Amino acid sequence: MIAIFKKELKGYLTSMIGYVFIFFILLLEGIYFTAYNIQGTYPVFGSTLNAITFIFLILVPVLTMKTIAEERKQKTDQMLLTAPISVTKIIVGKYLALITVYLIPVVVICFYPLIMGKFGAVSYPMAYTAIFGFALLGFAQIAIGVFLSCITENPVISAVLTFIALFVCFMISAISSMISDASIVSLGIYTLLVVIVTFLIYSAIRNVLISAVIGILGEAALITTYVVKSTLFESSIQKFLAIFDISSHFDNFTNGILDIQGVVYFLSIIVIFTFLSVQSITKRRWN
Repeated sequence: MIAIFKKELKGYLTSMIGYVFIFFILLLEGIYFTAYNIQGTYPVFGSTLNAITFIFLILVPVLTMKTIAEERKQKTDQMLLTAPISVTKIIVGKYLALITVYLIPVVVICFYPLIMGKFGAVSYPMAYTAIFGFALLGFAQIAIGVFLSCITENPVISAVLTFIALFVCFMISAISSMISDASIVSLGIYTLLVVIVTFLIYSAIRNVLISAVIGILGEAALITTYVVKSTLFESSIQKFLAIFDISSHFDNFTNGILDIQGVVYFLSIIVIFTFLSVQSITKRRWN
């Protein structure tokens, strides 16, 4: 794992990808920091970090698109699949290299509250809590990008898929507000989701019978629940979509609140998508 970590980290720091990622985060943060905190004399550093989170939509896909997809495109992934090392160590090594690159601008940003302190009173606990949340937000989104890079052999497609996924998460609250909270609407959306999940299961296991049984049981459970107590579906789709609202879990950190629920949420995303990445590669290794 250490060898993979060093190889990947060296690759990012000897190519333009790593430096472009670091440069644009620091550039945008520097612009907002100067405008908000220095010239605008605004003492809340978390608001500045919150204002630049949209840049992840572009930079994370660029950073993660070649993680596995490039290896598959160049057929060098066969070396990894046959290497005497577990798939988990391969994925974790690559992921640690990515977050190390991300931590470089985060460490630089840690000096910004100290600069603010030269011009007035600053709540350092509040500022560094926001930076901690900003780091977790980046870690979670990078984990999503790694997984999407594992399921395609084209880096461009990987970048597009990652952008779409992060964009949907970024806009999920707006999307949720446009959906009716009526029970029948929620039932219709859940029905569609069961169909999609069934198709994904079939794509993974290639077993029509098992996939069909899972799909039928899922639809039957939904319809039965709706007939018995339809009120359970009222506004439930909004609550379901809120699970994917990654940015909202960063809000408490920007206000200086060490949100334990937010920490668990971000760590859960990292673990889940790292696990999915491992399973994706494991499936290819056995195939």
